[in-house]
Amino acid sequence: MISFARHGRVLAAALVLTTALSAGARAQDVTDEQLKAARAAIAAIGATNNFDNILPNLAERLKTSLIQSSPNYESLINKTVDEKAIALAARRADLEREAATIYAKTFSVDELNAIATFYNSAAGKKLLNDGPIATREMLKAADIWAAGVSRDLQTETSKALDKTLTPPAAAAKP
Repeated sequence: MISFARHGRVLAAALVLTTALSAGARAQDVTDEQLKAARAAIAAIGATNNFDNILPNLAERLKTSLIQSSPNYESLINKTVDEKAIALAARRADLEREAATIYAKTFSVDELNAIATFYNSAAGKKLLNDGPIATREMLKAADIWAAGVSRDLQTETSKALDKTLTPPAAAAKP
């Protein structure tokens, strides 16, 4: 068990080091202009907003786990986990930097500027706000349409086959 844990820690450390080194190498591939445009595009579309809950969710899960094993120390566990989570919050910038690098490598500066311009416009903001509602309504309409088409396909196919196929009982009668 101790050996497995030690190997796990070594593997985790190697993974973190590899990730950090590859991130550094990737960051060198993009210019400051690309990163600036990527950050503007990411901010305009809110691409990383969903990541805001990662650390608080991890902290809550850890609290729950620790409190289950040591319920008498709930207040100490809550206080300690909160302090450590707040100390780690600054690392959120690493994720933003990685996201900007990914966008910078995926899109040209002109494309990133166009994305930021559009999503900062009234139409872009409306698309971000109301687009999910429109998509949900389209999916409902597609489900209704598919059900109707399925029904009609089955009905029309049955009618056509009934005209051309002879039922086995009718074929046997002289």
